[in-house]
Amino acid sequence: MAGCSPTYDWRTITDNSDGYAIDLPAKPTEDERSVDIAGQSLPMHMRAAHLKGAVFAVGTIVLPSDDPQLQRTVLDYLRTGLARNLGAAPNSRAIGVPLAAGGQVPALEIALSGTAGDEHEHKMLHAWLVARGRHVYQAVIAADRAPPPEQSDQFFGSFKVF
Repeated sequence: MAGCSPTYDWRTITDNSDGYAIDLPAKPTEDERSVDIAGQSLPMHMRAAHLKGAVFAVGTIVLPSDDPQLQRTVLDYLRTGLARNLGAAPNSRAIGVPLAAGGQVPALEIALSGTAGDEHEHKMLHAWLVARGRHVYQAVIAADRAPPPEQSDQFFGSFKVF
């Protein structure tokens, strides 16, 4: 039975340049690409830990300024894009994400399920979206089925922005 469940090997990742810390359940891969949002090409840096049927990831989009309107535009782009990927409505609720120095910053939480990819496989997605200064963050779990609650709690409970 143990061979059928993924092994979680939690490690804390601190990214001082992107301004966050989070626990990931395996050694992460890194990727960077540009995303086109509101007529601008913005860099997005991703770290992702892959376990059987699940991805735990954090993405950071670096903005040219800390303009609140641009922050809202990018948050909306991410929210609707995640929902569109699963053919779901872009529903979200307001939450607070901890700041490393104490306190919280407003954020959005999304929990979706639907079908994705060419094979139309069932997927679930749980994400937190937050803007702070010149950064917009996307902490997300995407999986075939929800990981055990203690694993989701470890991931989201460890997420802090600077």
